[in-house]
Amino acid sequence: MTRPNLQWLLASRPGGEPTPANFRLVTSSVPALKDGEVLVRHHYLSLDPYMRGRMNDGKNYAAPQPLDAVMIGGTVGEVIESQHDAFRVGDTVVGAGGWQQYSIVNVSQPGLLRKVDASRVPLSAYLGAVGMPGVTAWYGLTQIIEPKAGETVTVSAASGAVGGVVGQLAKARGCRAVGIAGGRDKCDVVVREFGFDACIDYKAHKNPASLQAALAAACPNGIDGHFENVGGVVLDAVMQQANAFARIAMCGMIAGYNGEPIPMAEPRLILTQRMKVQGFIISEHLPLWPQALAELGERVARGTLKYRETVAQGIESAPEAFIGLLKGRNLGKQLVKLA
Repeated sequence: MTRPNLQWLLASRPGGEPTPANFRLVTSSVPALKDGEVLVRHHYLSLDPYMRGRMNDGKNYAAPQPLDAVMIGGTVGEVIESQHDAFRVGDTVVGAGGWQQYSIVNVSQPGLLRKVDASRVPLSAYLGAVGMPGVTAWYGLTQIIEPKAGETVTVSAASGAVGGVVGQLAKARGCRAVGIAGGRDKCDVVVREFGFDACIDYKAHKNPASLQAALAAACPNGIDGHFENVGGVVLDAVMQQANAFARIAMCGMIAGYNGEPIPMAEPRLILTQRMKVQGFIISEHLPLWPQALAELGERVARGTLKYRETVAQGIESAPEAFIGLLKGRNLGKQLVKLA
């Protein structure tokens, strides 16, 4: 029986902000499985800021997303057919199936598909708090910031899938956690649900001096560690409050994802405060993923790690949901529900 598969392809490269015209929806037929392959029906698709960089054809840390090919993306779902003894029909799995309803995975190649236990951790969380975003938060905090009890750790995009986890892990290690987010509602979630000590609504501050003053008030002992997802004026404000030997984990620069310049106002502070500023790509640290996932999974299962999800319905909604993510319309992890 022929099984139709709705897929989103990258039709063109954005010249600035992405638009729905950069994507094309097509229908293909799922082919028969070969030995060593499994067929996965995707339940959720993950949408993440890194996808914007991959849509460009310039130099990046990874190869550009090819034109006229299925958009890349993490997925969780269920095995519905199998030609491999290690995977059975009904297994719940996490992989990188992309913007489509089904994917065929050659599981003879290690690392392409991983079984997960959806009885203790909700399946969707394997794309967020117990997935790549959670591991990103864990690595940047524990391996670069290396927080010590009593220190102050700040996080930009604190209501997002990565930022929310950073602050909670910092609190669990005895730190003061201060978030920066866009909007009063988001800041309320960061403090009341995620347990941060404070959260600054950067949209409420019309100039850099006002933002710096708010950050100084929230961090009376200065800033010892910072997790950066945004760049621009947010990073400038943090650097003004950084203590000597502060550590900054550079995870994202979403302020410049559409080609906008993001100059640093006072780079001399890196020298005068003897800061460590380190960028990282989480896919380059696979040996530490099991350690990170073990802690994250246990915390989510026990209810001590909170998270939020924004869920768009149906494969057809993916482009608009992705564009909304880049504009900050989501709260927590942005997902598309496919089944």
